[in-house]
Amino acid sequence: MRTLTIERTAAILLFALIFALAARVPVDTDTWWHLRSADHILTRGFITADPFSLTMQGEAWINHSWGAQIILLGFWRVGGFLGLTIYMAGLATAGMFMVYRTAAVMGANSVYVRAFAVVIGATAAAVFWSARPQMISFFLSAVVLYLLALYKYRRVDRLWLFVPLMALWGNLHAGFSIGFIFLSGFIAGEIVGNVFAPQSETAVGWRRIGKLILVALISVAAIAINPYGLQMLLVPFQTIGIGALRSFIQEWNSPNFQERQTWGFILLLFGTLGALGASKRALAWSDFVLLSGTGFLALTAGRNISVFAVVVTPIFAVHLDAALRERGWVVRAVRRPSRLMATVNALIVVVVLLGAAAKTLLVLDRRVVDAEMRRILPVAAVEALQDDDLSAVRMFNSYNWGGYLMFALPDVPVFVDGRTDLYGDALLTRYLRTALGGEGWRETLDEYRINLVIVETGSGLARNLADEPGWQIAHEDVLAMVFRR
Repeated sequence: MRTLTIERTAAILLFALIFALAARVPVDTDTWWHLRSADHILTRGFITADPFSLTMQGEAWINHSWGAQIILLGFWRVGGFLGLTIYMAGLATAGMFMVYRTAAVMGANSVYVRAFAVVIGATAAAVFWSARPQMISFFLSAVVLYLLALYKYRRVDRLWLFVPLMALWGNLHAGFSIGFIFLSGFIAGEIVGNVFAPQSETAVGWRRIGKLILVALISVAAIAINPYGLQMLLVPFQTIGIGALRSFIQEWNSPNFQERQTWGFILLLFGTLGALGASKRALAWSDFVLLSGTGFLALTAGRNISVFAVVVTPIFAVHLDAALRERGWVVRAVRRPSRLMATVNALIVVVVLLGAAAKTLLVLDRRVVDAEMRRILPVAAVEALQDDDLSAVRMFNSYNWGGYLMFALPDVPVFVDGRTDLYGDALLTRYLRTALGGEGWRETLDEYRINLVIVETGSGLARNLADEPGWQIAHEDVLAMVFRR
């Protein structure tokens, strides 16, 4: 009890509140195709060709998230929606804990400053948090940054961990590319630093840079230790090369700063610029390269805001801490609290932990989950089809619901879903043109012999089919319409 200082209490409260922030109803449509894929792996073996779609069935597919999918399915089978929430919130909290530790390694000594920075960083990154394999990449990217900070600021060499870490990551999610972005950005920054600021106390010397390069090359080779071999290395490049992603899919577009969910990113960005200006501490070249590089990625695609938050939150904390210390604005730590203070701290911790648990359970109340699912996903449309004979159905569906329909209607192949790396530019562009009711929509439905359509109410295709001879409305609600030929 006497070791429960105010600083330790603040740290416990910080991560309890982050867990509560991350606890939400897992309604992301991609969650469901990941669960379906994991079930297929466990019952039929590794997937090398698409077994789920009407348009690409039998075509080669690298299921780069297979390991994370099995983990996700384990949480789902054990705990249902609660399990998915614990998976999501647990990895979010663990990732922000590593960010918190990285800030301490880099020199942010004040617990309160680190906590303040992490709250803002978590608010920015939360836009990305969902029950998907990407959460594992979020956590592992924070681990990579922590190892690099130890190497630079504490001269603690744990680079040997990179090789097994990247080998593991290559079997979990294609987000391993983030690890290489961090490694290459750090190496590039330290090379520049050795040219322009070789006398810096924290500079990584040429010999140590050489070791980093060697570890990076070995780590690239380690990625090949997976069921798909060297093909896994191509997946990130294939994904970012799909133009339809940037044109039509929200998370691949630049952030919409009129939406409140992006304001955490704005606050973190401008707060960091303010801290850099107010502090006399020089910005390390490697920090500059990572900050500017991930800033560019975040401004071009909203899904990269979380990557930016992992990199920039420690930089913000370090320079804010330095600016405050330079002005003598330091809160002195109480090393040994009184018995009364320790008791009060313990009571506060208990109350906040109970509050975080209550918030999590309330969010996952059956009625709340059902209402949120029906608000986002075509639950009512699926229920309307449950008693029908679906054996001969050939479906055209909204991309936004493909993952859920793959899970909820397992006997009906989907037209498209969130596996953009499988479908490619040509098919996704054709899908989008058809879904909007644009030129050639009839030809698409005829070519694929579509006899069931599930799309958003009010979409271009829904309006067209409502007036099209030979089609009838089988179900309609405020979210979705079902048409039968």
